[in-house]
Amino acid sequence: MKLVRGAWKLLVGIKDALVLIAMLLFFGVLFGALAARPGGSTTRQGALLLKLDGPIVEQPSEPGTLASLSGSPSAPEYRLRDLVRALDKAKGDSDVKVVVLDLDSFGGGYPAAVNEVADAIRRVRDSGKPVLAYATAYTDSGYRLAANASEIWVNPMGGSLFMGPGGSQLYYKGLIDKLGVTAHVYRVGKYKSFVEPYTRDAASPEAKEEVVKLYQVLFAQWQEAIAKARPKAKITPFLTQPDKVIVAAQGNVAQANLDAGLVDKLGTRLDFNKRVAGLAGVASGKAAGTFNTIKYDGYVSRNPLPTGGAAVGVLTVAGDIIDGKSTAGSAGGDTVAKLLLDGLAKKNLKALVVRVDSPGGSALASETMRRAIQEAKAQKLPVVVSMGSVAASGGYWVSTAGDRIFAEPTTITGSIGIFGIIPTFENTLKKIGITTDGVKTTPISGQPDIYAGTNAETDAIFQAGIESGYRQFITRVAAARHMTPQRVDAIGQGRVWDGGTARQIGLVDQFGGLDDAVAAAAKLAGLKADGYHAEYLEKQPGALAKLIARFMRDDDDDAKSDGDAFTRIAAQHRAAFAQALGDVKRIGTGAAIQARCLECEGLGATAPAQGDVTLMNLILARFGW
Repeated sequence: MKLVRGAWKLLVGIKDALVLIAMLLFFGVLFGALAARPGGSTTRQGALLLKLDGPIVEQPSEPGTLASLSGSPSAPEYRLRDLVRALDKAKGDSDVKVVVLDLDSFGGGYPAAVNEVADAIRRVRDSGKPVLAYATAYTDSGYRLAANASEIWVNPMGGSLFMGPGGSQLYYKGLIDKLGVTAHVYRVGKYKSFVEPYTRDAASPEAKEEVVKLYQVLFAQWQEAIAKARPKAKITPFLTQPDKVIVAAQGNVAQANLDAGLVDKLGTRLDFNKRVAGLAGVASGKAAGTFNTIKYDGYVSRNPLPTGGAAVGVLTVAGDIIDGKSTAGSAGGDTVAKLLLDGLAKKNLKALVVRVDSPGGSALASETMRRAIQEAKAQKLPVVVSMGSVAASGGYWVSTAGDRIFAEPTTITGSIGIFGIIPTFENTLKKIGITTDGVKTTPISGQPDIYAGTNAETDAIFQAGIESGYRQFITRVAAARHMTPQRVDAIGQGRVWDGGTARQIGLVDQFGGLDDAVAAAAKLAGLKADGYHAEYLEKQPGALAKLIARFMRDDDDDAKSDGDAFTRIAAQHRAAFAQALGDVKRIGTGAAIQARCLECEGLGATAPAQGDVTLMNLILARFGW
């Protein structure tokens, strides 16, 4: 009888799997047919439309199948190198009559990534090709891009206010105390502030000192870039006395933007689209506001990366560093190490570039990746590190494997420190009348005990382990940067540095982007300037993942607006709340020992992870909001 029941369950499981596969295939074929149908005014000649309705990232996350099919997919993400390549190709492409920046729903990005795209936009404009930007309201990062356009349009019912970096950070100590949770914190680094939201009700003076220092530098660099791109724009009053500017304009934000020279034209999307149509053309019989469009995805596909010459491997360490395996958008120690080791075995690499774009995470996973990179050195390959937007804490740990380190002036790096957090619930259980008891054969039997709490012996062991990890960290930095451990400790202690300062204190060798790092690695390998190509050591997404990504990306000409300046500000704070709730969840489920940067969190993309949004919505629904 058991055999029959087992066979029946197996058959039912096979049936369910076949039904699921059939459904996925059906929706895939249906979407493919819809995507391939003729319509709109999509052409191979016209306006290259960059509808950036998501954040700019180093490595897009793999879209979730269930989330996409449920109708609540996360925002699309735009790979930095693809955007830059498309723009650089467009400036000399006679088929591209105009580049259009649709920034109505722009998801932002870290300063270094946004700056790189802004520079590419400027190269298109300097080539003589028109670049037109449109938004109902520009964010700070959106305006950083738009400032390099030939024409900046804003909706007359919208208008832009500029926030600058900064804002409120949630602290959970009061909630933790009310719940009776005990947060056992083990850390090294006077400025290692990542644990403070769980141990304090406000930032420490040391943490504020670090944040103020970093934000001032990044904000000054943003203002300098805007002044260079729009030298006649009077932006200072919007940053120092925004209330007086808007009151003087009788609340008309868009008109105030125009009067200050921040934008060139006020107009609705229809007005803007008709202007684009005058440059890009439109097929006869099309509705007003339609223009010949070159879709971004197709343009990137038609202009692939070069493949000639010797291979310079590029290993990407992007997103949170986690133990074990990972999908695209996060850096699992085992996954990244395997990609590199397989590449070394099969790709005939002549040099290696490690592209780091991570705020850190698991110390164990960081060391796993660093050790794999050491294998490239053992094979006599030159290793160059290219820091992206952020290479802090665990991201810097990985970077110590490089022979040379490139960074951008706005790269966020450093945060050399380490910590661990273990929550226990003995006081929570007491509140509801639950107690614990048991037999222990050694001082650490059953430890760390999340029900009864940790004891002195366990605390001493964990703190010693954290201190040992910090010594390993500074030893690796000292060896890589040719410093004494004492010097590394002095600039370490969890301090966070901008790329410019990091270069001055010896944590970075020189300024430059990924292409500069690849060229340097090729030169170290003795390759000719035109005799190599970048070989990206990445797992390619499957057909289903590509299909979902296309489904998620809304390429309609009539973009959805995220509202005026005030609506955009509210949305940004909602995104920050979702991110904060996600941090609470991750601190209880992530690696026990972490090298991670808190100051980096609020400077990146405004679009939170889909899981964080789901958690926020559940909590808001619970309280009827």
